Parts: sequence; C-alpha cells; structure tokens
Amino acid sequence: MRDPASPPGPDLAQRPFWQAKTLEEMSPAEWESLCDGCGRCCLNKLEDWDTGEIAWTNVGCQLLDGHSCRCSDYEDRQASVPDCVALDPATVRSLTWLPPTCAYRLLAEGRDLYWWHHLLSGDPETVHQAGISVRDRTVSEVGLELEDYEDHLAAWPGEDPARQG
Repeated sequence: MRDPASPPGPDLAQRPFWQAKTLEEMSPAEWESLCDGCGRCCLNKLEDWDTGEIAWTNVGCQLLDGHSCRCSDYEDRQASVPDCVALDPATVRSLTWLPPTCAYRLLAEGRDLYWWHHLLSGDPETVHQAGISVRDRTVSEVGLELEDYEDHLAAWPGEDPARQG
C-alpha cells in the first residue's frame, strides 16, 4: 500500500486499486467491493469488561442471512440494529474485533487480500468454498437471550486459516 504523502510510482496504474490506494482514497464502490461476504463481522461477540478480550460466538445478527452471509437489509441496517457498526477507514483501524481474514483489516495492516477474495478469484463463492465464511454455521439472535450467548462460543470466527501451520 502506498504512503499517501509519497508520489505515485510509475506502475501505480497497473496495480489493483486496493494495492494502489489507501483506504481513504477509495471510491464508495471500491470500498464496498472489499467486503468478501464472509459474514464473520455480523456475528455477536462477547467482551470481557476487565480485560477487553473478545470471545466469538456463532450467533448471527438478526439481519444476517446465514446461508448467503449477507445482510438482509444492508441499506437500512442501522435503523433496526442501532449498534451495527458502519465501517470507514478510521473505524477499521480502531476496532479490535474485526475478523483476521477481513479485507478491510488486512489492508489497514498493510497486508494483501487472500486468494479466496472475489477480487482475486473472480468468484464470490470462493470465500465459502475455502471455508472462511459463516455459511450454514450460525444461529440467529432472534429469540435467544443474551445470557445464552455463552452457550454458543466459537473459536473459528476469530481464526485465520491462512496463518495456521
């Protein structure tokens, strides 16, 4: 990723936008295309008040479609889920709970996209085929009491399969 203070190199036009631009320089369409559709960020997380440690669950937001791994009301999600976090470059850099496979997080950390990302593979199904998504591995929060979330702890949403030996 290039430093916004430095002039663009001669090969900048040949590089994909996510390698040539900072998060702040991306157009809204480029920004939205970074989402790989894994659905991991839409899982409920529990935070230890004392340590700040995040415990992942397999409990999906009420708007998460557990098969498509997409929000069922993306444009108006914050009206029905007020604590839904809209991502922007500053938020991405400040959140400690973004999944380790998240394209926004990877780019903010100066890393590149993984092979399963649709911008590389050309196929939005690759994220599911690679086992990265939450497809068919969630339960809905609808009707589930908050105190029952501990019964749904799951390590896999916080894991990065590409970094495991």
